[in-house]
Formats: sequence, C-alpha cells, structure tokens
Amino acid sequence: MSSKTVLLVDDEPDILKLLEITLARMNIATRRAETLQQAKAVLADIIPDLCLTDMKLPDGNGLSLLRYMQEHFPNVPVAMITAHGSVETAIEALKLGAFDFVTKPLALEKLRELIGHALEIKEPIDEGTQSLIGETPAIHQLRAQVRKLARSQAPVHISGESGVGKEVVARLIHQLGPRAAGPFVAVNCGAIPPELVESELFGHRKGAFTGAHADKQGLFQAAAGGTLFLDEIADLPQPTQVKLLRVIQEKCVRPVGSEAEQATDVRLLSATHKNLASEARHQRFREDLYYRINVIGLHVPTLRERKADIPLLARHLLAKLQRQQNDPQTAISHAAVAALEVHSFPGNVRELENILARAMALSEGDSIEVSDLHFEPSGGLRDPLPNEAALLQAVDGDLEGYVNTIEARILNAALLEHGWNKTAAAKTLGITFRSLRYRLKKLGIDD
Repeated sequence: MSSKTVLLVDDEPDILKLLEITLARMNIATRRAETLQQAKAVLADIIPDLCLTDMKLPDGNGLSLLRYMQEHFPNVPVAMITAHGSVETAIEALKLGAFDFVTKPLALEKLRELIGHALEIKEPIDEGTQSLIGETPAIHQLRAQVRKLARSQAPVHISGESGVGKEVVARLIHQLGPRAAGPFVAVNCGAIPPELVESELFGHRKGAFTGAHADKQGLFQAAAGGTLFLDEIADLPQPTQVKLLRVIQEKCVRPVGSEAEQATDVRLLSATHKNLASEARHQRFREDLYYRINVIGLHVPTLRERKADIPLLARHLLAKLQRQQNDPQTAISHAAVAALEVHSFPGNVRELENILARAMALSEGDSIEVSDLHFEPSGGLRDPLPNEAALLQAVDGDLEGYVNTIEARILNAALLEHGWNKTAAAKTLGITFRSLRYRLKKLGIDD
C-alpha cells in the first residue's frame, strides 16, 4: 500500500465502504471513524495525510472537526462531504479553512480529483513567498495569507489598486499549492471584446457563429488541472456573469454551439482594481456571483501603505532591470531613494518599475540621481500649492467656503476609493471615525 493515509469520518456504513474501495483502488490506506470522538481517538494514534469528513456527525459536525484539526494538525488538509444543495454550509467550511468539498451523492471522478490534489499539497515554505519583496507588517501579513490560501481549493478574490501586483500574488498561490504542476492561465477580462468573451472562456464548436471555422478550446479547458486567473473580472458582461456562475456551481462548461457539458477541474482566482462589493451593490456586478468568487478575499496593499519597503523594492527592481538589459553598472543614489520614498505612487509597484527603467535609460552616469527620476505629471511628488496670488484669487473673499470645498472634495475622494466604507476612509485620511462623521455632517455630505 501507499505510504499515504486518509482518515474517513462518516456515520453511514455504505458511504464509508464506498470511500474505502475508492481509495484502495488509488493505492491509499484508510482509517475510519463514525463519530467526532472516534476521529479524535484515531488522530491520537496517527497523523493522516488527509481527513475526509461528513458535515453531519452523531456527536457534532464536520466544522467542529475542522476547527480541531486546524488547532492540533494545521498541516493536514480537511475536505468536507456535504448534502446536495448545501452550498452555504460548504462555503462556510471553505472560509474556515477547508481544502475543498464534495456533495452527496458522491461523484467518484470528482472525489478522486479532490483526493489527488489534496495529497500533493506541499509543506509550508517561506522561500516561495520571497518574491513578495518587503519587510513591513503589511507584506509579512500578505505572505502568511498567501501560504495559507495556497493549501486550499476555495475561490479567492484578490483586490487592490492597479499596479500592486495582484497577478504576482495569484501566481504564488498557484505555485505553492497542489496544482503547481498544472497550468496557470491568466486572462484580462476587460481586454476581450464582449462578443468573444464566452468563446474565449468556454470554447466553441465549429459553425457556432460566423467565423467559427473550427472547434476552439476555452480557457477553462486550457487550465484543466491547474489554476484559472480572471483579472479585471468586474468588466465581464452581465450575460457572461450568469454563465460563469453556473460553471462555478456545477463545475462544468458548455462550449458555445454545443449541447453537451464538459466537466472542468480548475481552481478559480479572480481580481479587480474596482470595489467589487460596491459594484454588486449598484447592480453592475451580479451579487450571487460576487459571493461565489469572493469565498475568501485577499487585499494586496498599495505602495503608500508600505512606504518603508520602497528602498528594498527599488533596489530589487533595479537589479531585475540590470539583468534584463545586461547593464550591471547602474546604481541608485541615496538621494534618489529618498525622493522615491516621498512619492505618492498612484501606479504602485508598476509605476516604480517604469520610473526606474526610464531613469536607467536617461541617466548619463553610473548612478541614478534625483534629476533622473522623471515622475509622471499626474502622480509625481506631491503637487505644490498654487502661489500666493493664485490662492487669493481662488478664495475670492470667501475663505471658509473655499476651504470647505477643498475638504469636501478630499472626503468624497476617500469615500469613493473605499466604496463608502467610512472606517477605511477615515484611516486613509489619518483621522478618527468620529472626526470623519462630524466633518461629513458639517459639510452636508451623506450616503
């Protein structure tokens, strides 16, 4: 027998027998338990490579066992068996850290896929997340979250501003997880013409529409056994959102022009720079789809939130550019690094890399100086205030009104940035929630 062992926890003898036969054919040893207490007794004897548990047990439930496993055996993946239609329960399990779930009646092919992926999970390693450069608390927390999410099969929605590195994070989740040997397929949903989105995602059959001269494999099929990353998912047309929801629920795709569905085996990651909760609230994105792709949310911090990482990140990116351009001579001065540290970086890490690439090309010496850092006009060093004469002209005899107008614009910008989340807006502005509420009331700004 294999050296792998799976703990099976279920109080239905027929289900246990079916699971034991299925795993025996996969050359995997099993231990069985019919109650929560029996499962704990088995765990006192062995540490399994996987725990497969029913949601309902005579003396508890699968969620209790999941919590127990996470506390005492955090490296053992736990998969749940749920009743058909218990989607909410399954999602709750995924949020608590379950690896994945299967529904009754058991589809053996999907069960074998789940077990195969679960047993390929790597031991947690720090080195894999070192491509997330930085030493601030924000980046340490992001690394820890990536390591944890890599061990799950739950859909993850990655949020963050443009340029923060959402695709880098998605690739790490894939590379550190059990699907690392499979393909990683990334697609920018906003870059696909609306009339071609369904064909690109799900494939099509010859003759399905004008120009369909041959069968075409979709991205779901191309990512089979691996990970599909849907970047800028908020840009998907509404009709495609409906079909994507069904694909996620049924784990099957139907190519355009086909009457038959095809089983799909992918882990779905998504991202957008927009506030997806706000998009759903305003009915620009389907709310039911939002809850299915956002089982677990992961926020990638802006460069403004981790400014202390800028020196380390700048030197890392410069070394990368040196390798690409075969130019090991260029360095960066302390003054130039200091100038980068006070830059607002609306374009985040992508903007920093572009600034350094441009500076390397324009620098006339062996070192990048402040004068070589040509910031974009819209996002350079903090815009200077108008001169005294211009300020007086703008005030036009109404200082209080002018100041209130500027303050209202700043408050509105912060609220829009955070989808009207006042707590987050107050944090961005560096004021208390109470102070923000007072200022909104004073200026007549409300929901």
